[in-house]
Amino acid sequence: MELGAPYLRIDTIEQALRNSQAFTGPVYDAGYRVAYALATENLRLGCTVIADSVNPLQLTRDAWRAAAADTNARVFEIEVVCSDIAEHRRRVESRKSDIPGLSPPSWQEVCAREYQPWDRAHIVVDTATTSVDTAIWQIRAALQNTN
Repeated sequence: MELGAPYLRIDTIEQALRNSQAFTGPVYDAGYRVAYALATENLRLGCTVIADSVNPLQLTRDAWRAAAADTNARVFEIEVVCSDIAEHRRRVESRKSDIPGLSPPSWQEVCAREYQPWDRAHIVVDTATTSVDTAIWQIRAALQNTN
């Protein structure tokens, strides 16, 4: 709310698609495609957009950048990680969804996801070593340094 920016959360979009009953199986990339379109529209309106998605693949990272490029908007990519494996597992296994109907992934599903390393500079926030307040400060500082 601080930025007054549209917040595009893939989990919310994908669950809405499932709830629509338009999909009887996996939604695959449909949620991401909806989010890219919404991001592009909002960027064209001059809004800052916050996109919340896993983005383990270069393909999805590039698609977000393309949405910004299509509108001449700047992009700030932030990767949130948890370097403490035991803590990461605890968080995954104890996570409660705040989206009605959404079942969070299991630890096995998280571990089985394909992950491609980043090929460009981006902001990394390690939640195993960084508090929320410190992460916000780090992100703000990084964004100010790019102006």
